[in-house]
Amino acid sequence: MTQNAAATTDPSAMRRRALGALYGLAIGDALGMPTQDLTQEQIRDDYGRIAAFLPAGPHQIIAACQPAGTVTDDTEQMILVATMLAQTGSIAALPFARALAEWEDSMRERGSLDLLGPSTRAAIASIRAGASAEESGKNGTTNGAAMRIAPVGVANPPEALDELVDRVVEACGVTHNTSLGISSAAAVAAAVSAGVSGASRSAAVELGIEAAEIGALRGHQVPGPSIAARARLAVDWLPSVPDPARAIYDVIGTTVASQESVVAALAICASIGDPWEAVCLAAGVGGDTDTVAAIVGAICGATNGIEAFPENAVATIQSVNDIHLEDVVDKLLQLRLSTATSRRA
Repeated sequence: MTQNAAATTDPSAMRRRALGALYGLAIGDALGMPTQDLTQEQIRDDYGRIAAFLPAGPHQIIAACQPAGTVTDDTEQMILVATMLAQTGSIAALPFARALAEWEDSMRERGSLDLLGPSTRAAIASIRAGASAEESGKNGTTNGAAMRIAPVGVANPPEALDELVDRVVEACGVTHNTSLGISSAAAVAAAVSAGVSGASRSAAVELGIEAAEIGALRGHQVPGPSIAARARLAVDWLPSVPDPARAIYDVIGTTVASQESVVAALAICASIGDPWEAVCLAAGVGGDTDTVAAIVGAICGATNGIEAFPENAVATIQSVNDIHLEDVVDKLLQLRLSTATSRRA
């Protein structure tokens, strides 16, 4: 790992950080639920400054009428990844595609508009039309893989970064088998993995950027700015600006494009020290706020542990959504230990 990434072998510390990663993702997601797909002006008019879980407001269409603390597709798809990893030890392309399609069908039955993103939807349609798993994700450049990849970071240690990126490719290739899709997901997985191993926030983000460089060489090569290069510029620049939220929205961007929202999340993680402040800022930044805040929550939780978030925040996620992640986290950590042990053998 990079400098300042002191590895920990304390099982209780690793468990707190792993719980922080997955619950942190859900916390950020729920904070961003009412603000997703809104401009900063709409967020200001409807909610003011985001400092707590809030119900969907008058401009919110995707998650209309949802109560405070409700998670979105980011958390639900993360749980799909975590559950499949915990049960089988890997993410098999076609079973995962089927699980995503079944999840969307269940969301439609519930009357939800929070459905699959454009890259994932196109990939599943391609598979249904007869495409191979390798070809189905050849146009997937958005942030759908990055938003749900955190369990891969929990389940895999960061020391062999190429191997970690291999696991990212397995998990996201069926929908986001492009240099941009893989690079952005690799950045998040590596930052989470480093955090669970004891890395500081800055070291975790730096390892994420290194993984983004490796991921950019994988998958179908597509035109677009480098995730790693943009992230390094953003991380260096953001602390110097007087209004980080405005700067992120105006200059970095917060759309579903992975080179915007994932870079924005990495910059927030590197620049805002307090985890709760970081996820609240991400939830109010505008654009794809649920995803930006989910990624921020996952990285901050991994580096700072579950105790970084208010106890009532975790309790709200559990009670409002009937989400309990302790068992799946323990199984992911067993996979992590198994991988580390086999590597030493």
